[in-house]
Amino acid sequence: MSDYLAISEEIRALGRQAEREIMPYFSRINEICEENTEKVLAAFAKNRVSDNLFAGTTGYGYDDHGRDTLDRIYADLFGTEAALVRIGFVNGTHTLSCAMFSAVSTGDTVLSVTGPAYDTLQNTITGDGCGSMKRYGIGYKQVDLVDGRPDLPAIDKAVRDDAVKLVFIQRSRGYAVRQTLSCAEIGEICKTVREAGSRAVIMVDNCYGEFVETIEPTQVGADLVAGSLIKNPGGGLAPTGGYIAGRADLVENASYRLTAPGIGGECGATLGQNRLLYQGIFMAPHTTAQALKTAIFCAKVMEMLGYEVSPKAEEPRYDIIQTIAFGAPDPLRRFCEGIQAGAPVDSFVTPEPWAMPGYDDPVIMAAGAFVQGASIELSADAPMREPYVCYMQGGLTYSSGKAGILLAAERIQKQRRA
Repeated sequence: MSDYLAISEEIRALGRQAEREIMPYFSRINEICEENTEKVLAAFAKNRVSDNLFAGTTGYGYDDHGRDTLDRIYADLFGTEAALVRIGFVNGTHTLSCAMFSAVSTGDTVLSVTGPAYDTLQNTITGDGCGSMKRYGIGYKQVDLVDGRPDLPAIDKAVRDDAVKLVFIQRSRGYAVRQTLSCAEIGEICKTVREAGSRAVIMVDNCYGEFVETIEPTQVGADLVAGSLIKNPGGGLAPTGGYIAGRADLVENASYRLTAPGIGGECGATLGQNRLLYQGIFMAPHTTAQALKTAIFCAKVMEMLGYEVSPKAEEPRYDIIQTIAFGAPDPLRRFCEGIQAGAPVDSFVTPEPWAMPGYDDPVIMAAGAFVQGASIELSADAPMREPYVCYMQGGLTYSSGKAGILLAAERIQKQRRA
């Protein structure tokens, strides 16, 4: 079997050393996982989960008690009035777009306070295509980060514009070279907005951040959060979908964007997928913890190989993403090849940069997942542009994630030896 997972003793020794150094950091992750697991169990008990809720509906999807109960569970977990959990959301961008449109109409302005939105979401906000906010006459402004952190004085000034009806916060770094925001920092932004007298809706792109802390952005002042089920909250089991949680009126408005005005969340057949969504959110705290441990291992190994990483192994984490700055295209490609080789699906494939929809630059992506595009599973991707920073995330189990990182390190070292 070593022919398929060829890792030299040099790299295995490096991995053992790295693991010895990072073990003390795992205890905090375990504590967070246990607290979040208890929170999920409590939500299941409160909502009287039974296997009769796992049966799906077809057609219109009327009276889907499993679907509606799952909405209430998500609302409890995020501490909100309502939630919308649907397999009809095709990805995170779709989910976020529906959530954003819940708060604005023609003549309003969206204010992003964490710099530019994620690449694919920019088409929703400022794109020229049919259905974009720009085409609806919705304006856009942004406040850039200062040294990677929110510029609170500039935010205070910007939100005093009465046209600003939506304050948008991107929790994770996306393809930017910056730190991920903690819930405490998001709370400071929310406090700044409210102290400025603004009644704008505060919305957080929560992708990659769920269950990394013991609280969520809606528990520190955000009105609305949204994310993808094939990231943290799906636990590696959800086959597709997204969630929106927050104020009841905003969630209802978002449901009209997903389906149609007057129909909203009343329709939406679950097609036998309810069990996977329930089991996924049950597994989510544990699976997120596995991904975090994989990220810490990656940080230590790649730092030992001489690359700049963020966060460092010993630093606090507020999402599951690990960045590695390669500075050149070749080691970046080698790293992605190794991650792909360590995947349970399509391990024989060699990732190549390509023009992915919604991105301005060619993107290389290593993703051999049971669920296509699921970034809670071990994956790595990067826009092929300077400074050639790779974004690694996921890992359904720490053991498999560790193997993938070692294979990536082996590919890099093999090229160095040559």
